[in-house]
Amino acid sequence: MVWLRRTTHYLFIVVVAVNSTLLTINAGDYIFYTDWAWTSFVVFSISQSTMLVVGAIYYMLFTGVPGTATYYATIMTIYTWVAKGAWFALGYPYDFIAVPVWIPSAMLLDLTYWATRRNKHAAIIIGGTLVGLSLPIFNMINLLLVRDPLEMAFKYPRPTLPPYMTPIEPQVGKFNNSPVALGSGAGAVLSVPIAALGAKLNTWTYRWMAA
Repeated sequence: MVWLRRTTHYLFIVVVAVNSTLLTINAGDYIFYTDWAWTSFVVFSISQSTMLVVGAIYYMLFTGVPGTATYYATIMTIYTWVAKGAWFALGYPYDFIAVPVWIPSAMLLDLTYWATRRNKHAAIIIGGTLVGLSLPIFNMINLLLVRDPLEMAFKYPRPTLPPYMTPIEPQVGKFNNSPVALGSGAGAVLSVPIAALGAKLNTWTYRWMAA
């Protein structure tokens, strides 16, 4: 029955990846709209890198197969593109939702796990750091390709958007001049303990299965 157990594991990954995507693109009870990412890029970077790393490292260690993290991120990406297509079909512009770039960062996590010969602690420390550092860079490149994000923000307001997240013109300030650097720094620091949490959840899962 090994094949059944393995199939169940990978099916479980699909289910949790879809739910993780729901959490990431609905963080703060609104979908990941372009205006939120553009005006609050640091918050976006931290939330996306930590959400990605906790699920990706959990399932990578759960299966013990380098490549599982990329598989996890790919499911999240496909699901978000489906959501983007649904909004586009409802008449919203193509740039209404910008799909986060998770896959390259997940590939770095897989590469770390593979290069260190499946060393769990290296995956947590090095892999978690790489995810936090790289995700803001890849996503800023992604957002630079979006057509006039502020136009999208003000032209299509959402009544469900919390008042504190109402789109505003980006203000020139100490940190706003370099949101990628701040997002990468904060993400690199926070992704490591969150990765450790994902690894610990994996240990608890095995104990639960053995009970």
